[in-house]
Amino acid sequence: MSLERSIAIDGPAGSGKSTVARMLAAALGYRYVSTGDLYRALALEVLRRGVDPYDEGSVVKVAQSMSVRVEPVADGAQRTLVGGEDVSSLIRSAQVESIVSPVSVYPAVRVHMVQLQRAMAVDADVVMDGRDIGAVVLAESRCKFFLTASARERARRRQRDHAAQGRQVALDEVQAEIAQRDTIDSTRPVSPLTVAPDAIVIDCTAMSPTEVVGRMLQVLGRSNACSTPSSERS
Repeated sequence: MSLERSIAIDGPAGSGKSTVARMLAAALGYRYVSTGDLYRALALEVLRRGVDPYDEGSVVKVAQSMSVRVEPVADGAQRTLVGGEDVSSLIRSAQVESIVSPVSVYPAVRVHMVQLQRAMAVDADVVMDGRDIGAVVLAESRCKFFLTASARERARRRQRDHAAQGRQVALDEVQAEIAQRDTIDSTRPVSPLTVAPDAIVIDCTAMSPTEVVGRMLQVLGRSNACSTPSSERS
């Protein structure tokens, strides 16, 4: 089953999981799926419809009524479509980012999105990144990683991402945003950010994406079951 063969990569904001997941998918010939983009698409649609992101019932209605999907593109990344419209660049706006966590916490939203994500892993072997992949979406997977890094390093990475988008944000402000995001993601009642019991934890504070992928490939090469001795798990 693809749910067993597919690879789950989790981690907090700024841990580098999306970059690593894309690179690992390319190395393995798997499809890359970023679940975060589905939630960003929901946030965009909430904004477009003028819905209060803190109105649970209204947000759930948006999630259940919108048509959203992600498709692979030539460079190994993905594009996100809402109602057939490519919104890949629009979901990276500061406005969207500011309400992603609030609209993602509602139980009915999580259940709906998890169904979409699991369907993607049934259709093809994937490397999927997010915050509840190993524990919930791909719980059956035997290949699970959890990336972590210091709060300061994660803030630096996210600050570089902002700069690449033309947004200049002070490092302390970015770190405060990440801390708030961590709190919301780890304390939500459904599918919180957590380390799956059988996940391999990699602290990539001082590692480049290439080094992280190299470490993952070493682990995946140990057996077809993607298992490692318990001493290598954190």
